[in-house]
Amino acid sequence: MALELRQQLKLSQQLVMTPQLQQAIKLLQLSRLELAETVQQEIEQNPLLEEEQVVSVTDEEARQEQQDKDKPEVTEKPEETTEVKISDTTIADINWEDYANEYEPSSSFKSKDFSEQPSRFDILTQKPNLQSHLQWQLSLSALPPHELELGNFIIGNLNRDGFLEITVEEIAAEMDCAEETVEEIIKKIQLMDPAGVAARNVKESLLLQLERLELNESLAAEIIENHLNYLETKNYGAIVRATHRSMEDVVAAVKIIVGLDPHPGRVYSDEEPHYIIPDVYVQKIAGEYVIVLNDDGLPRLKISAYYRQILKNKSLTPEETREYIREKLKSAAWLIKSIHQRQRTIYKVVESILKFQKEFFERGVAFLKPLVLRDVAEDIEMHESTVSRVTSNKYVHTPQGIFELKYFFTSSISRVGGDALSSESIKARIRLIVQAENQDKPLSDLAISKIFAGEGIKVARRTVAKYREQIGILPSKYRRRAK
Repeated sequence: MALELRQQLKLSQQLVMTPQLQQAIKLLQLSRLELAETVQQEIEQNPLLEEEQVVSVTDEEARQEQQDKDKPEVTEKPEETTEVKISDTTIADINWEDYANEYEPSSSFKSKDFSEQPSRFDILTQKPNLQSHLQWQLSLSALPPHELELGNFIIGNLNRDGFLEITVEEIAAEMDCAEETVEEIIKKIQLMDPAGVAARNVKESLLLQLERLELNESLAAEIIENHLNYLETKNYGAIVRATHRSMEDVVAAVKIIVGLDPHPGRVYSDEEPHYIIPDVYVQKIAGEYVIVLNDDGLPRLKISAYYRQILKNKSLTPEETREYIREKLKSAAWLIKSIHQRQRTIYKVVESILKFQKEFFERGVAFLKPLVLRDVAEDIEMHESTVSRVTSNKYVHTPQGIFELKYFFTSSISRVGGDALSSESIKARIRLIVQAENQDKPLSDLAISKIFAGEGIKVARRTVAKYREQIGILPSKYRRRAK
């Protein structure tokens, strides 16, 4: 087969994403906090970007400024300056230590040696987590170095609930020590605060807490040790028959058990609360809903006039410098345009959601309608992927509360002789049904499904179980009131 070179023309279409387009798509899916961080990074990297300072002038300041302008100019003679001499006695009477920072003294006010004083950074506090709290207690125990290392290894393998996630055999193999030594160190850690830590499961943790209360020989310990399955289902009658104790004693023991902590490690959790700042506000004013974008905290960008002037002075600026400024100018202009386009797209999406979910804004979650991304995309004439990016990690403040934009897109549940219902409205209905049930005979998932069937709503038992778990409602056997 002979090889030959040949020229051929071919016409094809392909999508090429420029860096500017990639940046616009990236900005579209960023959360509000991530957008602020990205803009700050661009300001640091691009010298042509500047943050516009918004100066608010109150009415009183404006009125005073106008009065100052209306005053006639008066030429006054300059006052004669009088030299004031301060005696050494006056200077000596001043307590210069009042002007100095105790921890970061200035050299001009230093009256004594502050070299041994701690820095301000040395006194900053941090919330201790479970590992640091236990390591601090372990460091106070007089253990040899190899046992101290073993203890730190065990503490490092505790989960956020305070339970040991690794077996004794694995610890012994990893640390090259005897299993008896591992058990001894685990017992020492179990004596530390909080009570019940370093247990292998909830049962062991509860028993350790009872031992700390000197109740390891009590009825409560017996119930945890042998009849925990009856306690889970609140079958107190079975516990009475198994322990041969009176109902009063069993109820008193259960009260002690309920007062224990099944997750002792969470007391020292270092997780910080996550505060949600809405990206959009939907407010009802004079009977009409008004959409307001939240721009607080987002820097207002502008292009530096100084560098614009440099571009105009062609004779005074080298061509390489002017080319660099042109590239940065193009990047800055595209960033500002992308941010404005992002805000306009969010406004359009929220406006479309408001149109589809008007009854939700008026009457609450029970009136949430089924909605998919395609409905909003066709309404605002955009692609579904664009709507998906806009609704990710964005929150809206409504008269019914703060919700993620994804919340308004739900699957539909068919109803006989009526409009389809949203899955979120079904969840809200399940919550109301459970709240109104008889706690002596709680409703099963099948019974709840039959209630929906009586209302013309087709919800299978498995669907009821799935929705019940999603909203954090226990099964019926755990909801039964103890007799």
